[in-house]
Parts: sequence; structure tokens; C-alpha cells
Amino acid sequence: MRVKRSVVVALAAVVALSGLTACSGGGGTSAAANTGAVLNVGMPNGPQAENNNPFLETSAAKSLGYRWMLYEPLVMLNRVKPLEPGKPWLATKWDWSDNYKKLVLTVRDGVKFSDGQPMTAEDVAYTFGLLRDNKSLNIDAVPYKDVAASGSQVTLGFDSSQYVNQVKILQTLVVPKHVWQSIKDPSTDPVKTPVGTGPYSLKSFTPQTVTVALRDGYWQEAPKVKEIRYTSYNDNSAQVAALASGAAEWSYVFIPNYKAVYTSKDPAHYKLWFPAGMAVHGLWFNTEKKPWDNPVLRQAVNKVINRDDVFNQGEAGYFYPKNDHIAGIPTPAGESFIAPQYKNKTIGLDVAGAKTLLTGNGFSYAGDKLQDPAGKPVTLKLTVPSGWSDYITDLEIIKDNLAQVGITATVSTMNQDAWTKSVDTGDFEGVMHWTNDGATPYDMYRDVMDGSRYKPTGTGGINGNYGRYKNDEATKALETFANAPDEASRTTAMATLQKIMIEQQPMVVTSAAAAGGGEYSTKNWVGWPDDASPYSPVDPTLRNALDVVLHLKPAS
Repeated sequence: MRVKRSVVVALAAVVALSGLTACSGGGGTSAAANTGAVLNVGMPNGPQAENNNPFLETSAAKSLGYRWMLYEPLVMLNRVKPLEPGKPWLATKWDWSDNYKKLVLTVRDGVKFSDGQPMTAEDVAYTFGLLRDNKSLNIDAVPYKDVAASGSQVTLGFDSSQYVNQVKILQTLVVPKHVWQSIKDPSTDPVKTPVGTGPYSLKSFTPQTVTVALRDGYWQEAPKVKEIRYTSYNDNSAQVAALASGAAEWSYVFIPNYKAVYTSKDPAHYKLWFPAGMAVHGLWFNTEKKPWDNPVLRQAVNKVINRDDVFNQGEAGYFYPKNDHIAGIPTPAGESFIAPQYKNKTIGLDVAGAKTLLTGNGFSYAGDKLQDPAGKPVTLKLTVPSGWSDYITDLEIIKDNLAQVGITATVSTMNQDAWTKSVDTGDFEGVMHWTNDGATPYDMYRDVMDGSRYKPTGTGGINGNYGRYKNDEATKALETFANAPDEASRTTAMATLQKIMIEQQPMVVTSAAAAGGGEYSTKNWVGWPDDASPYSPVDPTLRNALDVVLHLKPAS
């Protein structure tokens, strides 16, 4: 799935700390007073329309995260530790064969939907058929083909290897056939009365607050949390105020000055955790526009970006972890995929080395200004949505870094919709952007340099390769990695991708994406994941939020 970014709103007004108050929703309570065993979740997403369709990225159920309390996946996979095999959930066993072209799932017995009807293999097969036959629901574009149920097993068949799509397939949520077969258009239906296998049912819905309550008949030990209230605050400032006052106990929101406005309010209980995942953020160039089609210039830029400043100032020292590996692979999540020749090799600041690289490859200086081999001044217009304060700061830092090698950069803000369109059509010179994540670096590299996703500048509808980078060797290596018959071939292909990334620098990685970070309070509930117990991401909108809730216990 694509790494989602909350629209990051500047929080200068919030720094008046003593005046922080909750804006709406349930108030914070002490552990002893929390007799209703309520957990208060908040997100800064504004008023919500009643839509509980678990497949739709635009639904309230997705936006606030409560879909994962109602519906469950076949396998619970941990993005913090992507190489872990996963916890059996609605499937007790999964067996791949024929080079990942065939999957046999054994469906758990004894599971009932919230309406009391048993879940069977027929429901699982129906769900996969629903994704196969409705492209708008199949957001990961998995090429489902054959789907069949027999007894307690479901068999999926594919025309090509699904090695790189394992996570997407195994984490599929299951819906009841007896309900969904009556839905006329599953791609638009708001599913006003959701029925799933999860431990909670929808209790109430308003545009500002959604409540789910513990139901009877859940197939495993019931969670200690009896009720979860999801409040949708109007913006980041309101959400941070709610966290600081205790009205919200769990959230995912960017806080520029988190120590002052959040954790210092209750250091014993207010926590945040943002572990690195297998996706990245960084500076993308339109590689079709001169002089940024020259890999030497892109390599030089890579040498002068101060990643410490990007992390500590732009990302507030926590939000997107620093990533300085020369091949851009986040560590420790991607450590096992790094080729031996690149182990423990990082990028450090090297302004002198960048200048030597440039002047040794046709670039020159007129005073302190860099000129390309054609004698033209090297400039770079950096564009960013006006509300994304972390990206704006990142780019201001990069602008100053580029000035050290004579590159004149500017930072220009624009409406988010206009920016999204400019990225889609390639109407930009430089932007901060992210990649998809996955269980391997494949998804990251595919987003950066897959020629099969290439569209020329001016053509929209792009999905990855925003920098319009063309390299047949990279495209072939990606194809080989996805379809290789053995691990040795995949290892060779991954090493090739790392070599190309280092030598061509189609984009400059600055940060790892968080593998599902978040803020939480231990005042009423304990058992949250952290560095000492990384059993799950802590983002309340991810599938793993259910696993987190099942781990929570009342604070003593």
C-alpha cells in the first residue's frame, strides 16, 4: 500500500502550551476511573461521511481505522519486522507452490461473523472473487485469476509468480458472502450495517465520533477494551491538543515540537514510537529535464544533503527516521537484502567531493555559481503543498545544502491538488515524495525506477516512477526479482538494483518511512508495542491496530 501522509499543518499556535485544551470527544480519565474500559482514538481528518466499506480508501472506516476492529485479515503481518512469517489469523495455514503461482489457504474453523453466521472457506473465496472482479476494490492490483473453495481450503491460481505480492494477498480481509452478494455495487456502497469477524460491532456514527463496542461470540479471547471511540478532529492542531489533554489516547499525527507540546505534559504516560519501515522519502528529480538527466549532478546532490538536519529539524527528530545507506535501503528492516559489497556503507556530507565530481565531468563555476556542461546556470525549483510543514522544512534545508555547491534552488508552495497533478504529469523539477513499502525493497525500487511504469512528461495517470526514469537494466532486474525461480536469482537482481541506485541516483533518499508510527498514552492502557516489544506497528489506522488492542490491558 502507498505510504500515507497526514496533511501536516504548522502548529505554531499550539506552542502556547498552558492553553492546550481538548476540542471535542471523550475526556481523559485516570486508570481507576475508566470503569467503562473505553479507549479514545483520535485522527486529524475532519468531519466524516458515514461509509463503513472496508475496501474503500475514501471511507470513514479507513480514514479513522475502525475497519480493523470490524474486519480481520487472513494473516497478521508485522511491517516492523517484514521478514517474520506472520501470525495465523482467519487462515491457520498457507502454502505456496509452483514458484508462487499457487496458494492454498486453510481457513480457521469456529469463526463467526458479528451476525452469528459461521465464516467458511466459501466466504474467503467469495472475497477474493470480489477483488478479482472489481478493479476499484483491488487497490494493490493483484492479478487474481483462479479462485476455488473445497472443504476448509481455498486455492488461488495466478499466471505469474506472486512472490512480491505475498503480503498483499495474505493480509486480505474477509467479508461475508451472505451479506455482500446482495450489494448491488460494492465499489460505492457505504455498508451502513457492517458485518465482520472482528471483536467489535459498530455502535454509533456521527461525522465527528464513531464508536465500536465489544460483541459476543468472538472466536479468540476477547479484548479487555470494551469500547473504542474514534474522534475525527478538524486539524493537526486540534488533534495534538486532544493528545496533550488526554482526551485522545492514541493517534497518528505529525507534531513538530513534540517534546514541548505533547510528551512533556505527562512524561510518565505520553509516548510515541515511529520505527523505520521498508519505504523511503526523499528528493525526486524529473530526470527528463536538463540538466537533471545527468546522473553525475544527481550523485553530487546526494553528497551534500544534510540528513541529520532533515531528520532533526524537518522531521522533528522522530517522524521519518534518517536513512543514509548508500543504496537507500532502510535499516534495520532491509538489512538482510543489502548486497555484501554495500553492507554498512553510508552517505556522509562531502561538499568538496561533490565539487570535484562535478568539475571532473564537464561542470564548471562562474564565481560561486555552478554551470552545466552547456554553460548554463544550474537551478532547481522545488515544489511542495503549502500545508506540509515537514516537507517544506526539508526542502528549505536542501535548498541551503545545494547552495554549497553553487546550485540555486527555490522552494515554491502550492495547493495540494495542484501539486499532486504536477507530480502525476511530471510538471516539476524537484519534489519531496515517498515510495510504496513491502516485505522487501522491491516495492521501493519499483516506484523509483521501473520502466514498465514510465510515462513521458505531460502524461498523467502514473503510478510510481514519478521521476520518469528510464533504465532497461533496472526494469529487467525488477522483473527478474519478481519472477525468479530461486533465491539466488533474486539476490543477484537485488544487488543489481542497488548498484544502479548508487551509480545513477534517480532520486535521493533522505528518510525511511515509519512502519506505522503513532502516539499513545499508558495512563489507562498498557501493552503497547515499542522498541523493547516490536510485535506490531502502532498506527491506529493499520490492520495491526487490532493486534495492538488485543494486547492492551488496564493500567494498574
